[in-house]
Amino acid sequence: MKLVALSKDRTGYLLNNAIIAQSPPKGMLSQSPIDEEEMANAIKKAIEDAKIVTKSANIALAENQVYTKVIEMPNLSDRELSSAIYWEAEQQIPVPLSNITLVWNVLKRPEGKNSTEKMQVLMVGAPTLLIKKYQKIIGMAGLTLNALETEIIATVRALTGGPSQAANFPPSIVVNIGAVSTSLAIVRDGIMAFTYSMQIGGSAINRAIATDFGLTAGQAEEYKKVYGISGKNIGDRIGQATRPILESILGEVRKALAFYSQKYSEQKPVRQIVLSGGTAKLPGIDLFFAQNAGLETVIANPWKVLAPQDVPKQIIDNAADYTIAVGLAIREDE
Repeated sequence: MKLVALSKDRTGYLLNNAIIAQSPPKGMLSQSPIDEEEMANAIKKAIEDAKIVTKSANIALAENQVYTKVIEMPNLSDRELSSAIYWEAEQQIPVPLSNITLVWNVLKRPEGKNSTEKMQVLMVGAPTLLIKKYQKIIGMAGLTLNALETEIIATVRALTGGPSQAANFPPSIVVNIGAVSTSLAIVRDGIMAFTYSMQIGGSAINRAIATDFGLTAGQAEEYKKVYGISGKNIGDRIGQATRPILESILGEVRKALAFYSQKYSEQKPVRQIVLSGGTAKLPGIDLFFAQNAGLETVIANPWKVLAPQDVPKQIIDNAADYTIAVGLAIREDE
């Protein structure tokens, strides 16, 4: 779990608290009341350890649990869109809509009613039972749930700096590598033009290392952090063990770039890859993507949104881990 509490004054955002805390083994996956209580207690303890005083929380849903799409539609009024979006959702979401809570947001609307250009709409569908589960556990932890959104939305907000700074963010493909899934988003003019999620992430990398070296999952995580995937001896061996997984992610990055290039050939080209999530700290991963995708690759630094202040080195060094949490914390300025 990553928790971030920010405040704001005339100089900008101030970091009040930040913490990375261990989740219970079953996390949010179990339906058992005992496991739900354990999860709530873990959240409560993390809040106490971080000395966070606010009781209002913004939460991100994992991409592998929701349906997120950027779709193009005719230039409709808000009233027309609210009717048409359900027909579109039936085409995009492979489960009955009766089980889904559907929300949408117009990302870009053409100027002028008679414009032939299509509008871009972000559509998110989340299982209603999942939302109720989060509401229940957050309540048990003594918090009030202020907002729920997806991880990739929070990630993009953190990296672009929010609406006031988004226009300055270069056209980029954001690759957020979580524990069990990886989300891609192409961002242009500060908004998402494309998003996609795949069921592979940092845990698969750890398993590959553990299998090759005969290590436990915890030991594999430490090897990953220390040796990375480049260099001689152990680093080279780790690189070989993890290459099939990284190649899978790279393959989806290439497909996304090809889609963008074909669809928006007259637009500004993607200029960089931004790696986010805990796996982004894997030594050598930025070089792997830069060399194989042919694009400058940088590691996410959500702390760029902060006003000048002293921030503990450990928090700075783990910047990529906090991207989603920072995006949630600055949500209220939208």
